[in-house]
Amino acid sequence: MTESGTAEKRNVDLSGAARGVWLVKVPKYLSEKWKEAQGAGDVGKLRISRSRVAGGKPEVIFSLNDQLIGNDATPVPKDHKFVLTGMTSSAQTLTLLSQENIDQDDPMQETTGKLAVEGRVIQRAECRPIVDDKYMQLKRADLEKKNKPHREVIKLDRAEVNYKPKAYHPADVEATQKKKEEGKKSRLDKDHVMDLLFSAFEKHQYYNVKDLVRITQQPITYLKEILKEICLYNMKAPHKNTWELKPEYRHYKSKDGEASSSTA
Repeated sequence: MTESGTAEKRNVDLSGAARGVWLVKVPKYLSEKWKEAQGAGDVGKLRISRSRVAGGKPEVIFSLNDQLIGNDATPVPKDHKFVLTGMTSSAQTLTLLSQENIDQDDPMQETTGKLAVEGRVIQRAECRPIVDDKYMQLKRADLEKKNKPHREVIKLDRAEVNYKPKAYHPADVEATQKKKEEGKKSRLDKDHVMDLLFSAFEKHQYYNVKDLVRITQQPITYLKEILKEICLYNMKAPHKNTWELKPEYRHYKSKDGEASSSTA
């Protein structure tokens, strides 16, 4: 397509259009080995033997180049058998097309070079490895790789430089220190605590529990026991989550200094 949106006219090389080609499905590991071959290197040999039965399909064996097998712990199988399936329909026509890239360093580019028809598919086949010890080793390695957990516990012989576990984190130290301070608060006499609360409520009608803990310096559990006796806990707005004296204990100072009681 051109920038104007119209189809660009290109010449297609049809010199190989009458050539017969085979369409073969190969295992993934085999195609990866073929990619390792440099340039037009030899990837293997194909041996075709006539069938001993009249009208039978020929036997096709592909042997991978020894240099591509590799010396890994799990080498790939050398010999593979082609299972010929033929064409699914006589009316079906499959054609092999090739497209040459101008810039080999950028295979994703849109601009291409020569277009050609390399041939017509006359035979379909599936390349299957011949089961032997190498093939069984390969399948075992594949299964172990698939079943291997993504995360595993590794025992460290020495501490890693980039990370060292800490026995105490700053947040934990602060929480521990706060608990110690809370534990150090000694319980005062109940009447004395109530006097402190009445004195505080003469200044303000509503308090949250944190402020009362700060004023009385008493453990919160002990303080709440006393608050439940002389105070009401507000569950609704506008003074939600605050404490105020019960009506019978309310005693506020007026502006002229005289004491007066108030009811809700």
